[in-house]
Amino acid sequence: MSLEILATAHYVPERVVDNDELAQIMDTSDEWIQSHTGIKTRHYALGAENTSDLAATVGQQLLEKSGLTADQIDLIILSTITPDSLTPATAALVQDKIGARNAFAFDISAACAGFVFGLSTAEKFLRSGRYQNAMVISAETNSKMMDFQDRTSAVFFGDGAGGVILSQSTKTDDFFVDEELATLAEKNEYIHSGRIPAISEVKASNYPQIDAFYQSGRDVFSFATGAVPPQMQTILDRNGLHDDIDYVICHQANLRIIEKIAEETQIPFEKFVTNVQDYGNTSSAGIPMALDQLQSRDLSAKTVLLTGFGAGLDYGSLIIKL
Repeated sequence: MSLEILATAHYVPERVVDNDELAQIMDTSDEWIQSHTGIKTRHYALGAENTSDLAATVGQQLLEKSGLTADQIDLIILSTITPDSLTPATAALVQDKIGARNAFAFDISAACAGFVFGLSTAEKFLRSGRYQNAMVISAETNSKMMDFQDRTSAVFFGDGAGGVILSQSTKTDDFFVDEELATLAEKNEYIHSGRIPAISEVKASNYPQIDAFYQSGRDVFSFATGAVPPQMQTILDRNGLHDDIDYVICHQANLRIIEKIAEETQIPFEKFVTNVQDYGNTSSAGIPMALDQLQSRDLSAKTVLLTGFGAGLDYGSLIIKL
Protein backbone atom coordinates (compact mmCIF):
# COMPACT_ATOMS: atom_id res chain seq x y z
CA MET A 1 0.00 0.00 0.00
CA SER A 2 1.29 3.45 -0.94
CA LEU A 3 0.37 6.73 0.70
CA GLU A 4 0.60 10.25 -0.71
CA ILE A 5 0.11 13.79 0.49
CA LEU A 6 -2.87 14.78 -1.60
CA ALA A 7 -3.05 18.46 -0.62
CA THR A 8 -1.42 21.10 1.57
CA ALA A 9 -2.88 24.36 2.90
CA HIS A 10 -2.28 27.13 5.41
CA TYR A 11 -4.01 30.16 6.86
CA VAL A 12 -3.11 33.12 9.06
CA PRO A 13 -5.48 35.65 10.67
CA GLU A 14 -5.83 39.03 9.01
CA ARG A 15 -4.44 41.16 11.86
CA VAL A 16 -0.71 41.85 11.46
CA VAL A 17 1.30 42.91 14.52
CA ASP A 18 4.75 44.33 13.85
CA ASN A 19 7.61 44.79 16.28
CA ASP A 20 6.96 48.49 16.73
CA GLU A 21 3.45 47.76 18.00
CA LEU A 22 4.81 45.35 20.61
CA ALA A 23 7.39 47.94 21.62
CA GLN A 24 4.51 50.20 22.67
CA ILE A 25 3.37 47.75 25.38
CA MET A 26 6.65 46.20 26.54
CA ASP A 27 10.31 47.13 26.92
CA THR A 28 11.64 46.04 23.53
CA SER A 29 12.32 47.40 20.06
CA ASP A 30 12.20 46.37 16.43
CA GLU A 31 15.99 46.35 16.35
CA TRP A 32 16.26 44.02 19.37
CA ILE A 33 13.59 41.60 18.12
CA GLN A 34 14.99 41.34 14.62
CA SER A 35 18.59 40.97 15.77
CA HIS A 36 17.76 38.26 18.31
CA THR A 37 14.99 36.37 16.48
CA GLY A 38 14.83 37.47 12.83
CA ILE A 39 11.10 38.10 13.29
CA LYS A 40 9.57 41.19 11.67
CA THR A 41 5.83 40.59 11.97
CA ARG A 42 3.31 38.05 13.23
CA HIS A 43 -0.46 37.56 12.89
CA TYR A 44 -2.94 37.52 15.79
CA ALA A 45 -6.42 36.03 15.89
CA LEU A 46 -8.60 38.68 17.51
CA GLY A 47 -12.29 38.81 18.32
CA ALA A 48 -14.29 35.69 17.60
CA GLU A 49 -11.56 33.76 15.74
CA ASN A 50 -10.22 30.85 17.78
CA THR A 51 -8.03 27.82 17.11
CA SER A 52 -10.87 25.72 15.68
CA ASP A 53 -11.74 28.53 13.25
CA LEU A 54 -8.18 28.70 11.91
CA ALA A 55 -8.08 24.92 11.60
CA ALA A 56 -11.49 24.73 9.91
CA THR A 57 -10.39 27.29 7.31
CA VAL A 58 -7.39 25.09 6.51
CA GLY A 59 -9.68 22.06 6.41
CA GLN A 60 -11.93 23.70 3.83
CA GLN A 61 -8.91 24.65 1.73
CA LEU A 62 -7.66 21.07 1.88
CA LEU A 63 -10.99 19.75 0.63
CA GLU A 64 -11.05 22.23 -2.24
CA LYS A 65 -7.45 21.48 -3.27
CA SER A 66 -7.78 17.71 -3.01
CA GLY A 67 -11.14 17.42 -4.72
CA LEU A 68 -12.42 15.27 -1.86
CA THR A 69 -15.75 15.83 -0.16
CA ALA A 70 -16.01 16.21 3.60
CA ASP A 71 -17.76 12.82 3.78
CA GLN A 72 -14.65 11.15 2.37
CA ILE A 73 -12.47 12.15 5.33
CA ASP A 74 -12.04 9.22 7.72
CA LEU A 75 -9.80 10.79 10.34
CA ILE A 76 -8.95 14.27 11.61
CA ILE A 77 -5.88 14.73 13.81
CA LEU A 78 -5.32 18.22 15.19
CA SER A 79 -2.07 19.16 16.90
CA THR A 80 -2.30 22.17 19.19
CA ILE A 81 -1.20 23.53 22.55
CA THR A 82 -3.77 26.33 22.37
CA PRO A 83 -7.07 24.44 22.05
CA ASP A 84 -10.49 26.06 22.21
CA SER A 85 -11.03 23.97 25.35
CA LEU A 86 -9.64 20.95 27.15
CA THR A 87 -12.77 19.11 26.09
CA PRO A 88 -14.34 18.70 23.64
CA ALA A 89 -11.32 18.23 21.43
CA THR A 90 -10.70 21.08 19.02
CA ALA A 91 -10.53 18.44 16.28
CA ALA A 92 -14.16 17.55 17.01
CA LEU A 93 -15.13 21.20 16.55
CA VAL A 94 -13.30 21.22 13.22
CA GLN A 95 -15.08 18.03 12.17
CA ASP A 96 -18.41 19.76 12.78
CA LYS A 97 -17.41 23.02 11.08
CA ILE A 98 -16.29 21.35 7.85
CA GLY A 99 -19.09 18.76 7.89
CA ALA A 100 -16.84 15.69 7.99
CA ARG A 101 -19.57 13.56 9.54
CA ASN A 102 -17.88 10.22 8.77
CA ALA A 103 -14.56 11.12 10.41
CA PHE A 104 -13.38 10.41 13.91
CA ALA A 105 -11.36 13.25 15.38
CA PHE A 106 -8.94 13.86 18.20
CA ASP A 107 -6.26 16.27 19.39
CA ILE A 108 -2.62 15.57 20.13
CA SER A 109 -0.32 17.73 22.24
CA ALA A 110 3.34 17.55 21.33
CA ALA A 111 3.94 21.31 21.29
CA CYS A 112 6.07 22.48 18.37
CA ALA A 113 6.75 18.89 17.29
CA GLY A 114 3.00 18.32 16.98
CA PHE A 115 2.71 18.23 13.20
CA VAL A 116 5.53 15.69 12.83
CA PHE A 117 3.99 13.50 15.54
CA GLY A 118 0.51 13.93 14.03
CA LEU A 119 1.60 13.04 10.50
CA SER A 120 3.43 9.99 11.85
CA THR A 121 0.27 8.93 13.71
CA ALA A 122 -1.95 9.35 10.64
CA GLU A 123 0.46 7.28 8.57
CA LYS A 124 0.04 4.35 10.99
CA PHE A 125 -3.77 4.55 10.85
CA LEU A 126 -3.79 4.52 7.04
CA ARG A 127 -1.33 1.62 6.88
CA SER A 128 -3.95 -0.49 8.69
CA GLY A 129 -5.99 -0.44 5.50
CA ARG A 130 -9.19 0.52 7.29
CA TYR A 131 -8.98 4.23 6.50
CA GLN A 132 -8.53 6.00 3.19
CA ASN A 133 -8.11 9.73 3.90
CA ALA A 134 -6.68 11.50 6.93
CA MET A 135 -6.63 15.23 7.57
CA VAL A 136 -3.69 16.35 9.72
CA ILE A 137 -3.88 19.96 10.84
CA SER A 138 -1.77 22.03 13.23
CA ALA A 139 -3.42 25.19 14.52
CA GLU A 140 -2.34 27.64 17.19
CA THR A 141 -3.64 30.87 18.68
CA ASN A 142 -0.53 31.50 20.74
CA SER A 143 -1.51 35.13 21.32
CA LYS A 144 -4.19 34.13 23.84
CA MET A 145 -1.62 32.32 26.02
CA MET A 146 1.02 35.04 26.16
CA ASP A 147 2.06 37.15 29.14
CA PHE A 148 2.64 40.44 27.37
CA GLN A 149 4.82 41.64 30.22
CA ASP A 150 7.27 38.84 29.41
CA ARG A 151 9.18 40.18 26.44
CA THR A 152 11.45 37.10 26.35
CA SER A 153 8.48 35.02 25.16
CA ALA A 154 5.74 37.27 23.83
CA VAL A 155 7.77 38.78 20.99
CA PHE A 156 8.33 35.38 19.41
CA PHE A 157 4.85 34.04 18.87
CA GLY A 158 2.14 34.37 16.27
CA ASP A 159 -1.06 32.58 15.27
CA GLY A 160 -1.73 30.39 12.27
CA ALA A 161 -2.69 26.98 10.94
CA GLY A 162 -1.49 24.54 8.33
CA GLY A 163 -2.22 21.01 7.31
CA VAL A 164 -2.29 18.19 4.80
CA ILE A 165 -4.54 15.43 3.54
CA LEU A 166 -2.78 12.08 3.60
CA SER A 167 -4.42 9.41 1.46
CA GLN A 168 -4.04 5.87 0.19
CA SER A 169 -2.62 5.97 -3.31
CA THR A 170 -2.29 3.85 -6.43
CA LYS A 171 1.09 5.41 -7.14
CA THR A 172 4.24 3.32 -6.88
CA ASP A 173 6.20 5.82 -4.78
CA ASP A 174 5.24 6.27 -1.15
CA PHE A 175 5.40 9.63 0.60
CA PHE A 176 7.07 8.09 3.67
CA VAL A 177 10.83 7.54 3.78
CA ASP A 178 11.78 7.34 7.48
CA GLU A 179 11.14 8.84 10.90
CA GLU A 180 12.86 9.37 14.24
CA LEU A 181 10.84 10.52 17.29
CA ALA A 182 12.11 11.24 20.80
CA THR A 183 11.26 12.84 24.16
CA LEU A 184 13.56 14.31 26.81
CA ALA A 185 11.07 14.29 29.67
CA GLU A 186 13.59 15.33 32.32
CA LYS A 187 13.88 18.73 30.63
CA ASN A 188 10.14 19.54 30.71
CA GLU A 189 10.65 22.61 32.89
CA TYR A 190 12.22 24.50 29.96
CA ILE A 191 8.80 25.22 28.39
CA HIS A 192 5.33 25.10 29.89
CA SER A 193 1.91 26.60 29.30
CA GLY A 194 -1.56 26.29 30.76
CA ARG A 195 -0.58 24.47 33.93
CA ILE A 196 -3.57 23.87 36.22
CA PRO A 197 -2.76 23.50 39.93
CA ALA A 198 -4.49 20.96 42.15
CA ILE A 199 -6.96 22.35 44.68
CA SER A 200 -5.70 22.73 48.25
CA GLU A 201 -9.05 22.30 49.98
CA VAL A 202 -12.75 21.88 49.28
CA LYS A 203 -14.36 25.33 49.20
CA ALA A 204 -17.00 27.22 47.26
CA SER A 205 -14.52 29.71 45.80
CA ASN A 206 -12.52 27.06 43.91
CA TYR A 207 -12.25 27.91 40.22
CA PRO A 208 -9.78 26.60 37.62
CA GLN A 209 -6.90 28.90 36.72
CA ILE A 210 -4.11 28.35 34.21
CA ASP A 211 -0.76 30.04 33.74
CA ALA A 212 0.58 31.83 30.69
CA PHE A 213 3.17 30.47 28.31
CA TYR A 214 6.72 30.38 29.65
CA GLN A 215 10.04 29.38 28.15
CA SER A 216 13.63 29.52 29.30
CA GLY A 217 15.05 30.95 26.12
CA ARG A 218 18.70 30.10 26.70
CA ASP A 219 17.90 26.50 27.65
CA VAL A 220 15.55 26.09 24.68
CA PHE A 221 18.25 27.38 22.33
CA SER A 222 20.76 24.90 23.78
CA PHE A 223 18.31 22.02 23.41
CA ALA A 224 17.31 22.93 19.87
CA THR A 225 20.88 23.36 18.67
CA GLY A 226 22.34 20.53 20.77
CA ALA A 227 19.93 17.58 20.69
CA VAL A 228 18.10 18.22 17.43
CA PRO A 229 20.93 18.37 14.83
CA PRO A 230 22.29 14.90 15.77
CA GLN A 231 18.82 13.43 15.25
CA MET A 232 18.63 15.11 11.85
CA GLN A 233 22.08 13.82 10.96
CA THR A 234 21.15 10.29 12.04
CA ILE A 235 18.04 10.01 9.89
CA LEU A 236 19.67 11.63 6.87
CA ASP A 237 22.79 9.44 7.08
CA ARG A 238 20.67 6.31 7.60
CA ASN A 239 18.98 7.01 4.27
CA GLY A 240 22.02 8.32 2.42
CA LEU A 241 20.42 11.72 2.02
CA HIS A 242 22.67 14.18 3.83
CA ASP A 243 23.94 15.73 0.62
CA ASP A 244 20.87 14.93 -1.47
CA ILE A 245 17.99 16.20 0.65
CA ASP A 246 16.16 18.83 -1.40
CA TYR A 247 14.60 20.87 1.40
CA VAL A 248 14.55 21.06 5.19
CA ILE A 249 11.61 22.45 7.14
CA CYS A 250 12.40 22.94 10.82
CA HIS A 251 10.11 24.18 13.53
CA GLN A 252 9.97 27.94 12.99
CA ALA A 253 11.24 28.76 16.48
CA ASN A 254 13.29 31.74 15.43
CA LEU A 255 15.65 32.47 12.59
CA ARG A 256 18.80 32.32 14.73
CA ILE A 257 18.03 28.75 15.85
CA ILE A 258 17.41 27.66 12.25
CA GLU A 259 20.68 29.28 11.16
CA LYS A 260 22.54 27.45 13.93
CA ILE A 261 20.92 24.12 13.01
CA ALA A 262 22.02 24.62 9.40
CA GLU A 263 25.55 25.26 10.63
CA GLU A 264 25.58 22.21 12.94
CA THR A 265 24.19 19.84 10.29
CA GLN A 266 26.35 21.34 7.52
CA ILE A 267 23.31 21.61 5.29
CA PRO A 268 23.26 24.78 3.14
CA PHE A 269 20.90 27.35 4.64
CA GLU A 270 19.40 27.82 1.16
CA LYS A 271 17.73 24.41 1.55
CA PHE A 272 15.84 25.53 4.66
CA VAL A 273 12.28 26.80 4.11
CA THR A 274 11.41 29.58 6.55
CA ASN A 275 8.38 31.73 7.33
CA VAL A 276 9.25 32.83 10.86
CA GLN A 277 10.27 36.28 9.61
CA ASP A 278 6.68 37.12 8.64
CA TYR A 279 4.61 34.81 10.84
CA GLY A 280 6.67 34.51 14.02
CA ASN A 281 6.84 31.28 15.98
CA THR A 282 3.51 29.59 15.24
CA SER A 283 4.37 26.51 17.32
CA SER A 284 3.23 23.27 15.66
CA ALA A 285 1.64 25.15 12.72
CA GLY A 286 4.93 26.52 11.37
CA ILE A 287 6.03 23.33 9.62
CA PRO A 288 2.83 22.60 7.64
CA MET A 289 2.50 26.30 6.82
CA ALA A 290 6.01 26.26 5.36
CA LEU A 291 5.27 22.98 3.57
CA ASP A 292 2.30 24.57 1.82
CA GLN A 293 4.38 27.62 0.92
CA LEU A 294 7.03 25.32 -0.56
CA GLN A 295 4.42 23.46 -2.61
CA SER A 296 3.02 26.72 -3.93
CA ARG A 297 6.37 27.66 -5.44
CA ASP A 298 7.85 24.26 -6.34
CA LEU A 299 5.59 21.46 -7.56
CA SER A 300 8.46 19.29 -8.76
CA ALA A 301 9.23 15.93 -7.14
CA LYS A 302 11.33 16.46 -4.04
CA THR A 303 12.48 14.91 -0.79
CA VAL A 304 11.93 16.98 2.35
CA LEU A 305 13.10 16.62 5.94
CA LEU A 306 10.56 17.84 8.51
CA THR A 307 11.94 18.41 12.01
CA GLY A 308 9.87 19.64 14.95
CA PHE A 309 11.01 20.31 18.50
CA GLY A 310 9.36 21.82 21.55
CA ALA A 311 7.87 21.35 24.99
CA GLY A 312 7.95 17.87 26.39
CA LEU A 313 10.72 18.07 25.40
CA ASP A 314 9.49 16.37 22.23
CA TYR A 315 11.41 16.30 18.99
CA GLY A 316 11.00 14.36 15.80
CA SER A 317 12.22 14.13 12.22
CA LEU A 318 10.29 12.75 9.28
CA ILE A 319 11.58 12.40 5.73
CA ILE A 320 8.87 12.59 3.10
CA LYS A 321 8.58 12.61 -0.68
CA LEU A 322 6.34 15.05 -2.51
